[in-house]
Amino acid sequence: MNIILRLEHLRVYPITESRKISNFFWAFIIFLGSLGLLLVAISSYLGMDFFFFLSEEISDFPFILDYIYFPFIPQGATMSFYGIGGLFISFYLWCIILWDVGSGYDIFDKKETKVCFFRWGFPGKNRRIILEVPMKDIQSIRIITGVKEGGIFTRTLTYESIVYMETIEQGFIPLTRIEDNLTPPEIAHKAGELAIFLGVPLLY
Repeated sequence: MNIILRLEHLRVYPITESRKISNFFWAFIIFLGSLGLLLVAISSYLGMDFFFFLSEEISDFPFILDYIYFPFIPQGATMSFYGIGGLFISFYLWCIILWDVGSGYDIFDKKETKVCFFRWGFPGKNRRIILEVPMKDIQSIRIITGVKEGGIFTRTLTYESIVYMETIEQGFIPLTRIEDNLTPPEIAHKAGELAIFLGVPLLY
């Protein structure tokens, strides 16, 4: 797992949530798809051929109709509904990407004798979400492995490990996530490094 700062008394780990490649991909695809549906709905409402700007190119292909028209009721209205809904979803995805919601840092500071979990939230009072845990409350670093079935038609089992920090007041706080796609050596390395840094036992 990436670490952006490693000092004798300090460890800082970045957390990436909203600005993942998959979120950019789906926000772009949903925007294009919903925009296409909305354009078809508008052309249906106006009684126009949706492919009027490609009429000359389409005429070169005899298997494509020269004129394509969708009646506004019900096809056009349905497409407009899905198009507007898709634009709202795309707008929401681009907003959380812009605001970087869910991203932040895990800060382990020996000088301040505390661990700070910082996350960006939505604009407003909870824009900055901070959870502080005194190091004296940390009991151990644990690697907990769960078993997950592969699917309906397969009986393969996959083992998923997550690093937790066990505390007195907050209980178990996850330090890694399944979607981080960390390999077992990377998970073991992070858990071992933090256990040594915090001076607590590493448990499996």
